[in-house]
Amino acid sequence: MKFWKMSGAGNDFVLLTGGRLKTAALKKMAPKLCARKLAVGADGLLYVNGAGKDAVSVRYFNSDGSEAFCGNGSRCSAWWAYAGGLMKRKKFLLKTISGDLPAEIVSAESVRMRMPDVPELRTGLKGKYPAGIKTLYFLNTGVPHVVVPVKDLEGTDVRGLGRALRYNKAFGGEGANVNFVRTRGGVAAVRTYERGVEDETLACGTGLTASAVALALSGRAGSPVTLSARSGDKFKVWLQAAGRGASGIWIQGPAKTVFEGEIKL
Repeated sequence: MKFWKMSGAGNDFVLLTGGRLKTAALKKMAPKLCARKLAVGADGLLYVNGAGKDAVSVRYFNSDGSEAFCGNGSRCSAWWAYAGGLMKRKKFLLKTISGDLPAEIVSAESVRMRMPDVPELRTGLKGKYPAGIKTLYFLNTGVPHVVVPVKDLEGTDVRGLGRALRYNKAFGGEGANVNFVRTRGGVAAVRTYERGVEDETLACGTGLTASAVALALSGRAGSPVTLSARSGDKFKVWLQAAGRGASGIWIQGPAKTVFEGEIKL
């Protein structure tokens, strides 16, 4: 089967297209194709197909086979569709599990995309948290996220604290992704522990968005929010406050094709 290896600031994906693949098959293929050192290796699997004149269907599966919404994966799908000629225009729709989201090709390997509205930013959640965790925010940007402001981002045990918070009962039965954020010089540096991958990733689109929304709504930053992923790549997030949440959310960042090839399944 032919595949494309995509990267959104180091958040990497195996992209497939065509074949009319069913959900059960995609869930089984994701762990196999995403296994590092044993296959292509990636954080997740993308299944992308044309869905009309100005729309692309995007399905995303974490490396453990669970289906979810993925911000970076969706932006990478948009770049793949445009660079490969599937989409002729620079503006089109991405049909995702979180709804139809407009995307725009800003320039070569740079994609701006609408993100789902955030219904509510929650603070003061009661629960037993690891020592040293004083403030945290909980919100949903297509998938649930926890945002934790820290002073020493490099010294933060992202894996250890991420795992401890990811399964915390305060965030529901399915848990949440966990973002650790430090703001300095007008830039918010973010490190994310992703559920489904169960490890830190070099970037997380929904996590960067969640961090931007949490910072803006808590008065720690203004829109647009400039953010730096673990990879060092820069992102921008625009948003508008809407009640206790946010709307009009857009994220812009890098997306590129790393290589393409064929693999036997």
